Amino acid sequence: MRPIYVMRSSLSKQLDKQMTSVFIIPKFFKPIYVIGLLGLGCMSIQAQAVGEASIENPTVSLELISLDTDGIAAEDNADDLSDVADMLDAADESDDAIDGVADESALTDDIEDIETDIPSEVAQVSLNAISPETLKTFVAVVDLVRREYVDAVNDEELFNNAMSGMLTKLDSHAEFLDAEAYENLRAFTEGDVGDVGIKVTYQPKVGYWVITEVIDDSPADKKGIAVGDYLHQVGEFKLDDGRQSNDVEQLLTGIAGTQIDVVTSKAGRRKHTTTLQRNNSHPQTIETKLIDDIAVIRLPAFQNNSREKLLEGLINLEAPISGILLDMRDNPGGVLTSAVSVASLFMTDTDVVQVQARQNEPRILPTRGEAILEPLPLVVLQNRYSASAAEVLASSLQAQKRATILGEVSYGKGSVQSVIPLNDEQAVKLTVANYMTAAGNKIDGIGVEPDVTLSGNESTWEQQALDVLKERALESGIRFIRKSTRTDKAVESSTAN
Repeated sequence: MRPIYVMRSSLSKQLDKQMTSVFIIPKFFKPIYVIGLLGLGCMSIQAQAVGEASIENPTVSLELISLDTDGIAAEDNADDLSDVADMLDAADESDDAIDGVADESALTDDIEDIETDIPSEVAQVSLNAISPETLKTFVAVVDLVRREYVDAVNDEELFNNAMSGMLTKLDSHAEFLDAEAYENLRAFTEGDVGDVGIKVTYQPKVGYWVITEVIDDSPADKKGIAVGDYLHQVGEFKLDDGRQSNDVEQLLTGIAGTQIDVVTSKAGRRKHTTTLQRNNSHPQTIETKLIDDIAVIRLPAFQNNSREKLLEGLINLEAPISGILLDMRDNPGGVLTSAVSVASLFMTDTDVVQVQARQNEPRILPTRGEAILEPLPLVVLQNRYSASAAEVLASSLQAQKRATILGEVSYGKGSVQSVIPLNDEQAVKLTVANYMTAAGNKIDGIGVEPDVTLSGNESTWEQQALDVLKERALESGIRFIRKSTRTDKAVESSTAN
């Protein structure tokens, strides 16, 4: 198991015990559990691992692990915040849980080659740097909600909501992950995609998208969304009669554990915004089929084992292959090193993507290992929901003229999120870098332009892509078989007449 490398942070056990050193931004990011999240406001996704992975197979051992905690000693000259503690005590006469700040913990790396210089402007920022009026207002709001809100509220829930709000205001991808969301996001690396547990249909008579099914105990069900409610908006996308059912389904679907805001109403009455986590998860599989000696591979997302599953699918065809159609429609992204490892199947000694962190030079991630599929002609299918790591792979293949890209302009999501554990059950997903094509071209907000634009019913796109690929197919196919003597490289090819 490879270790996870993270940024280090600390928070004092109690507000009256001063200070907190801020974040350590390493000069480069190692494979931490990082996912590229499709930020449709609908498919938050991603997150993507940045850094040096295994040379032969960058994704095989990428794994999220728990991190040990350690104490951070308070500095002698730290600011005294006893007055703030007094304010908390005063606001908490009926319930002393409000100042039960979580035990101090730190995220450790124990890796000597990580650069841990702290920018001077944030080397020491004490809690007292926050305006006393701001702290007083925060305490007053908490107390007001406790006393006056129509329903009784739990202090822990209030503080979780406060942390979540702080992060989501940074950008649409950052968020606080509770135990359920954290576990689902960890499960995603092994193959899970999630939704919020509802199905909707457009009803012309009322002129709205109407919720027709709510799965029991799903995130939507737990938040009180019911059959018959109108769905007006998903993330930043307003719904009207111009949307297709597939559009709405894709907006509600994303990497398991990520969240999305939906706007609903009771039969068109007052609209209400609800934040839902995509915790209604279901496994994703890489589907492989053979059509006229061409392997058609449906790649729904990038998980740790995508490279291995792709090769396994080719082996299981048990037939010569003269070309590959890689279908990445609706692929929201996933683990970035997985996209790099898939690119490494098709190209040798090629730069795949540039990653730009806050204060560092761009880091280039190249292909690694043997390009087993390099002899085979390749066509890639994408649509407007292909995002993040899917765009990285498509842009790299296109720039090297290794593949022809068919479909429509992809989503255009070009930021990197790190999932940073706080403890065994909670984590923060934070945007830590942006990525561009290997040539330095921007992806965020732009997307990848296809070489051949397809329109109309998507059900016809596969056949159009096959027609393009057949013109370039090999005369003699390549058959992939499992090696019997090696387990670390379990694929070999042979030419078939």
